[in-house]
Amino acid sequence: MLSLWLFLLPCLSLVPLAPAEKGLEFPQYDGKDRVLDVNDKNYKKALKKYSMLCLYYHEPVPDSKELQKRHQMTELVLELAAQVLEEKDIGFGTVDSHKDAKVAKKLGQPCDRVDGLLSANTLVEFLLDLLEEPVEVIGNALELRAFDRMEEDIRLIGYFKSEDSEHYEAFKEAAEQFQPYIKFFATFEKSVAKELTLRLNEVDFYEPFMEEPVTIPGRPHSEEVLVDFITEHRRPTLRKLRAEDMFETWVSDDCLEAKIHNT
Repeated sequence: MLSLWLFLLPCLSLVPLAPAEKGLEFPQYDGKDRVLDVNDKNYKKALKKYSMLCLYYHEPVPDSKELQKRHQMTELVLELAAQVLEEKDIGFGTVDSHKDAKVAKKLGQPCDRVDGLLSANTLVEFLLDLLEEPVEVIGNALELRAFDRMEEDIRLIGYFKSEDSEHYEAFKEAAEQFQPYIKFFATFEKSVAKELTLRLNEVDFYEPFMEEPVTIPGRPHSEEVLVDFITEHRRPTLRKLRAEDMFETWVSDDCLEAKIHNT
């Protein structure tokens, strides 16, 4: 299962709950407590209870009324997100950095990072993206045209023999490392590969607003080669700001982190 660690430092200013995106209806908070107080005694039970568990790791609540109010606002965001995602079997909990230090130590450190706006709908969008398949398969000309219109996004596409191909599996594992920030596509159709001028087991890397992709050298690729290439070549670009991408919007250095643990 996946467990998500959110680290929010004092430099992050919490914002009011933003309006929901089309297709994602946000109810009023019903007042039911769903966010768990996770500690050394109950964290294993909490991990088993949900298919995905999201943990907010925080410093002890200070005496300052202003900081206490900020903490309460954070808890309200988590409660509303927990309410919306309850039917998806996604749970939320909080971990006190002093009282519950053993929990963090037991769960380990491998992680990805996310910076951005803390609001319930942004958090929900991020987690729902994580539940999707890391690679989208393109099987016809209509889907290919939709792919071509995604000029604002960093994206990769590869041509593989089948879903059972070991090279496709490596591609898929690399995609999981960058989900949901970078979009990965694959095709198993010769006609689609011909339109893209892709050879078997070849992968193209598209930068935003660039007409021609870069073909990753050295096919077939291992997961490590793909990850190293993307890490080296990805770079920030100008893009249209969309509500569903707010988890990618940098507020300030090291203000918001999300750590994904495979357990």
